[in-house]
Amino acid sequence: MMRKVEWSDRWIGWSAGLLILLAVGAATAWTQASDNVGGDPAALVNPLIGTTNGGNDYPGVTLPLGMFAWSPEEPRNRPRQQVQGVPGSMHDDRGRPAAPGGYEYSANRISGFSLTHLMGTGCAGASGDIPFMPYVGEVTSSPADDAGAEIYGSTFSHDEETAKVGYYKVKLANGVTTELTTTLRTGSGRFTYPAGKPAVMLVRTAYSETGSTDARVKIDAANRTVSGSVTSGNFCGYLGTADRRSYYTLYFVAHFDAPFLSIGTWQDSVARPKSKEAHGGTTYGPKGFVPPGKGSGGWMVLDTSKSASVGVSVGISYVSKENAEANLRAENPAGTTFETVRETAHVAWKNALSRIEIEGGTHDEQVVFYTALYHTLMGENLYSDADGHYTGMDGKVHTVAAPQKAQYSTFSGWDVYRSQLQLLTLLEPEIAGDFAQSLLNQANQNGGEWDRWTHNSGITHVMNGDPAAPAIADILAFGGTNFDTKAAYKSLLQAAIVPTAHDLSNEGCEVECVGQRPSLDQWLKLHYIPVGANAWGPAADTLEDATADFAVSELARRMGDDTTRRQFLERAQYWKNIFNPQATPEGSYIQNRNADGTWPKFDPASDDGFVEGSAAQYLWMVPFNEKGLFTMLGGMEKASQRLNAFFYNPDGSLAVTQSGGLHAELSNEPSIETPWLFDFLGQPWKTQEAVRRVLNTIWTNSPKGMPGNDDLGEMSSWYVWSAMGMYPEIPGRAELVLGSPLFTAIHIRRAAGDIVVKAHGAGTNAPYVQSLKVNGESTMKTWLPENFVEHGGTLEFELSGTPDKQWGTKAEDAPPSFEP
Repeated sequence: MMRKVEWSDRWIGWSAGLLILLAVGAATAWTQASDNVGGDPAALVNPLIGTTNGGNDYPGVTLPLGMFAWSPEEPRNRPRQQVQGVPGSMHDDRGRPAAPGGYEYSANRISGFSLTHLMGTGCAGASGDIPFMPYVGEVTSSPADDAGAEIYGSTFSHDEETAKVGYYKVKLANGVTTELTTTLRTGSGRFTYPAGKPAVMLVRTAYSETGSTDARVKIDAANRTVSGSVTSGNFCGYLGTADRRSYYTLYFVAHFDAPFLSIGTWQDSVARPKSKEAHGGTTYGPKGFVPPGKGSGGWMVLDTSKSASVGVSVGISYVSKENAEANLRAENPAGTTFETVRETAHVAWKNALSRIEIEGGTHDEQVVFYTALYHTLMGENLYSDADGHYTGMDGKVHTVAAPQKAQYSTFSGWDVYRSQLQLLTLLEPEIAGDFAQSLLNQANQNGGEWDRWTHNSGITHVMNGDPAAPAIADILAFGGTNFDTKAAYKSLLQAAIVPTAHDLSNEGCEVECVGQRPSLDQWLKLHYIPVGANAWGPAADTLEDATADFAVSELARRMGDDTTRRQFLERAQYWKNIFNPQATPEGSYIQNRNADGTWPKFDPASDDGFVEGSAAQYLWMVPFNEKGLFTMLGGMEKASQRLNAFFYNPDGSLAVTQSGGLHAELSNEPSIETPWLFDFLGQPWKTQEAVRRVLNTIWTNSPKGMPGNDDLGEMSSWYVWSAMGMYPEIPGRAELVLGSPLFTAIHIRRAAGDIVVKAHGAGTNAPYVQSLKVNGESTMKTWLPENFVEHGGTLEFELSGTPDKQWGTKAEDAPPSFEP
């Protein structure tokens, strides 16, 4: 059990007998977890999982929820292409990152090692700020003209690459060995150059993954420092103009331990030897691409006569250069060795990952589990400095106020409300409370609007629906109470009742509709989002808004506002207004509906009206009232037939991925709640079977071992929950729907009360529950009540390779549904 710590005592780690205070008012208390755990889960993590096959994770170094993330950047290296719709025009696509997150396992050229990254996103690039690139040779031309890093980059082999928690190493083909490690807001690098050639470090200040509108660099040879900033944003900016703008500035300062023999800078296509300063961004080109020949940076020729290895310590801040320096002094002061920072980072991850201790399973299963937990803890990022300052959504500098201990940024709400926030809150409710307060702060600084996808100090509007309400309700349900709950509730309620000018606008639509509740006026008038409304997918928006209203009803319940609870529980049933009982000759579906009440042409395998999924996949997205959905489908028997057809091919094999639009797709969020629905239908062995099939097949210990975008840890959190045999199916509530554990023993360490899982007979091919005891009492229920999460407890499973079709099959065994 974690001991309670004071603000100034958080994030402390031991290394080689040296106590390092990582930050005053730092982000988390992960390092205060008990050291009395078996083994070292951090040693099991494989950061290369999810670096291809669309996972879009990065392999470099960061701390849990850290601000600093030092990882390679790889250029796309594609030929010049014509801009779509502009005859005769061409753009150079080589400068774009090989994948979101900056790294693609199938690529083999590195253009630099950037200080910030987003993890697992679907949009082509974000962050990737201030790449440092070790180079061997003379700088004779502007790196701005080297869009594909063919001159100033280097190839590498994965045989020369090592990726571990808190440590990344690669030997480049140019002969330089790069080693990286990190604290919360700083990084330590060690670059070992080959003898006999100029040892150069390029600092590519302007070259964030999606470009920049301004950048500055200043080289101080006398003090062996480089400092500067980049102003960027442009997340998903290639999709449209709504987000093709800058909304944050990152400041940095870097201290080298080797003298500078000579220096220079470049500005656009002009290289300027001996120059100390440069400025200028890349701008955002057609479709948001980074145009060649633009931007600025600097280089230093390093003195390696006394040592081939050059050390550099880098601090960052989103407030000022002075704060970047202060963060460096607080977390990585002069004289701190690379090995000390590396060991401290490893200890931090060891303690964070030891919050969940497992026994049993194969080596690969343990690796995949702890890597998924590792990725879950890399989603949201620390945003406030060691002194508590941060730049808000209003562009002003704010100070974190008690009881909040840190401000966080980068919330992919559409993704993480489904299971990632619940897992983080389960493990560390006080940190999750800071998440909630951070979101409220962002909304207050944004004129009261809660954005569905925030990046640093910017709103991006990406995805659909209003995930803020279920996100806040999730955190509160799982025990994150240390935020202004009344203010958050009041603000979310206002947003659900009063349409704003942005709600009425079609700017940014489809993917980046600017309103918190696009077409809220139509929702209030028609009780669904019709075809032609401001929405990405009207039917999908209707379902997302229904979930948001259910979350508001849950917040009202916890606030003691029963009138609003009942009102919004009724509003949550508006999904029924787009349920067409005669959608196809084969059966009913949820589908797009015209404003006049008529139904347009419909194909259940199509995504028309939906977001990243088909109508067949969205049919089941009523997680708070599955019983009501089954009734609309014609009763339990017909609902069972439909769900079986959804999950099973005609030959009886399971269809969990890449089986077409009429079947489940467990590689993306719209389907991930569906395998648990068999519990609601009294067929829990099918939940156990389908979930295990996913764990055994599309999650593997390999770079391609993640099914699609990780989405800031959402998909990884799904794996963690599923491998533990439980899932937070109902947004805004803390009931856990049950599958079966993959491991023989699981111990979740929590201040509120540990959760202990024992699974006799557990194994790769033994997913079927034969019996279950909860706190020593036998039960047939396929779910756990909210008070189990509140207080903790013990689960004892008996598992087998043969399904028990009697356990958990009665109506009273099914998880709850909620309707007026």
